[in-house]
Amino acid sequence: MILLTQDKPFFPSNFDEKFELIKKIGFDGYEIDGGILLKHFSEIELASKKNQLPIMTICGGYHGWIGDFNDELRKNGLNEIKTMLEIGKKLGIKGIVLPAAWGMFSKRLPPMIPPRSDQEDINVLTDSLKFLDEVAEKTSTTIYLEPLNRYEDHMLNHISDAAKIIEGAKFKHVKICYDFFHMNIEESKMDTPIEDYSKLIGHIHLASSHRYQPGTGHLDYQPGLKALKKIGYNDAFAFECRVSGDDLVEEYRKSVLFIRQEFIKAGF
Repeated sequence: MILLTQDKPFFPSNFDEKFELIKKIGFDGYEIDGGILLKHFSEIELASKKNQLPIMTICGGYHGWIGDFNDELRKNGLNEIKTMLEIGKKLGIKGIVLPAAWGMFSKRLPPMIPPRSDQEDINVLTDSLKFLDEVAEKTSTTIYLEPLNRYEDHMLNHISDAAKIIEGAKFKHVKICYDFFHMNIEESKMDTPIEDYSKLIGHIHLASSHRYQPGTGHLDYQPGLKALKKIGYNDAFAFECRVSGDDLVEEYRKSVLFIRQEFIKAGF
């Protein structure tokens, strides 16, 4: 299976050296911060070609959530995402991962009552995704809508929440990013939402139960991976996690070996 990594503090700052290390650790590609992509496009393009390491997806780097309470910030974020997809297309990226918001509000923490109703949230997200669905069509990319856990976002917490918006508006270029860390918190079973919304699952984020690298926590990957195998999922898995240990490079390499063994156990 295709394994991607996001950037890590212990990676070299030089992109050529960074991509060389990523390949040595055992990854097949890179999930890039959109702001970094725009700022260092030429360096990234050269390093990607030299190391034969594809930039496959974008995650983060824009300013303004697609579900932002501040409409000016929301529209700013949409325009930045548009630019990222247009520029990313030159590198052959497949799409961008987008939560409704991150850290903006939680119904599980005071004051617990958001400034918008649930229907108003849906209306705002639908408006943002309508704009981005059209951008994705023009750039031949995909929007990967990511539900987060209840403490990090109040709008989309379950796979069904994201599916409701996508199906309700009949978006053609919006899929779902299934994050093992978040769904371990939110879903009663890891496999059921994958099977229920099999046609909408387009991207995977991997971390363990405590948000560190796979293999270091108590999360059981088998139900989710077996469900992904069952539905015929063959797209990328991106590590979105912190890394712990004394030798961070070695510990990260061990995590890659661990998850590849998990793939084999699940039938991949």
